[in-house]
Amino acid sequence: MIYKRSSALFAEAQKVIPGGVNSPVRAFKAVGGDPIFVKEAKGAYLYDEDGNRLIDYINSWGPMILGHAHPPVVNAVIEKARKGTSFGMPTEIETKIAELAVSMVPNIDKIRFVNSGTEACMSAVRLARGFTKKDKIIKFAGCYHGHSDSFLIQAGSGAVTFGSPNSPGVTEGTAKDTLLARYNDLENVESIIKSNKGEIACIIIEPVAGNMGCIPPVKGFLEGLRSLCDAHDILLIFDEVMTGFRLAKGGVQELLGVDADIVTFGKVIGGGLPVGAFAAREEIMNHLAPLGPVYQAGTLSGNPLAMAAGLAMLTELNDNAGIFDSIDKKTEYLHKGIAKVLEEKKVVHTINRIGSMISVHFSENPVVDFESAAEGNNETFKKFFHGMLNQGIYIAPSAFETWFITEALTYDDLEDTIKAVSITVESL
Repeated sequence: MIYKRSSALFAEAQKVIPGGVNSPVRAFKAVGGDPIFVKEAKGAYLYDEDGNRLIDYINSWGPMILGHAHPPVVNAVIEKARKGTSFGMPTEIETKIAELAVSMVPNIDKIRFVNSGTEACMSAVRLARGFTKKDKIIKFAGCYHGHSDSFLIQAGSGAVTFGSPNSPGVTEGTAKDTLLARYNDLENVESIIKSNKGEIACIIIEPVAGNMGCIPPVKGFLEGLRSLCDAHDILLIFDEVMTGFRLAKGGVQELLGVDADIVTFGKVIGGGLPVGAFAAREEIMNHLAPLGPVYQAGTLSGNPLAMAAGLAMLTELNDNAGIFDSIDKKTEYLHKGIAKVLEEKKVVHTINRIGSMISVHFSENPVVDFESAAEGNNETFKKFFHGMLNQGIYIAPSAFETWFITEALTYDDLEDTIKAVSITVESL
């Protein structure tokens, strides 16, 4: 495929935007080459500035569960925009989507809308600290909760060592209150809690990881975290920015039957517009201003366009529970097809899948945490990425990202994707 126009646009963008992009992974640094500039999208397809059609497997990193430019969502936004785009005042639609979300998700009484997943996770941690009156948090290596300072922490010298900043601009003072644990390692978490007895406000986790590839929790891991939190008066936060309203109507809490104390949302809940949310039982949420002392605010929070898109999206998912079964079956079909090709071609690989999230790791060992994900052959992934792109298939430009499947994909699209894998692996 030819990408002259995209390359030219990238050169122009770099003159006025740092790195030419407004989010780093878009720059193709992990895979090489110039990023693709999208002109429009419809259903399961992207159409770039050079006129190429691509089958899309990132779907705006998750929210397009029903496909791009889904008519009910688009129509809802257009209708709302005609009446004004922002007021900075309460609107009825905020209550409507809040009522629907609370009815769909188990174990929550109230929800507050913000403008991004980062803001939702940042607010959830602040709320947890305010509620428990404790400062420290536990997060997991490889789990991404946005770019708030508390979350940009890498591993220290041992399991109970304080974290150190992973980005310039994050202070040591912030880092000292973030403790880093290993995903899917309950004993590691327990040892950190024992070493910081009475000081930990919350554990925040992607209950299904999506930022080191798709990594589901091993049996008993989430249940174990719930028990540890109960035993030590720690709040458990599920970051369901990716998984909420995607893996099930009620997200991972419903799918796996484990309750969190606070849940964060994004992606699907906004129907593709910038939005996030965090929710909990009433006792916790009532600690937020104006009812309680924990301050959180946002001029564009509850923006009517985002609320209209989100309400249209959630309404369709709520009214048609068969969507989740359909999309899960498509993901399973893709999984089996890709696995068969890679096995026949004797390509070393591991495929992780849960619901409509899937990732291909070029590793011979099970991928269960960040350390095992990092063992994958990145050079093979780079070749695989560009080979698939040349066949008209767009996957995440990083070995550490999940693929998101959309209901708009047809089985012909899935077959075309499997054929593209067969052609691509010949050159690996």
